[in-house]
Amino acid sequence: ACPDHFQKTQIFELLGAEKEIGVNLTENFAMTPASSVAGIYLSNKESRYFGLGRVGKDQVQDYSKRLGLPFQLVENRLSTILGYNK
Repeated sequence: ACPDHFQKTQIFELLGAEKEIGVNLTENFAMTPASSVAGIYLSNKESRYFGLGRVGKDQVQDYSKRLGLPFQLVENRLSTILGYNK
């Protein structure tokens, strides 16, 4: 699972999702029509699934640097999984 739904914009652009299948993203990255679903599935017989825990401020800082985006923007996008108070 990827809690940063902003990544959908890049995937939609690469696939041409709006033009090809008529699926759009809202300003909050929900897909329309509402019945739309998206996923990236990779398989390996030795893989194991795990839940994503709360993330620390250092992780958000590192992630924002790797994305090249302002810390506060990334922090706001990930606000539901933060392991600290903003």
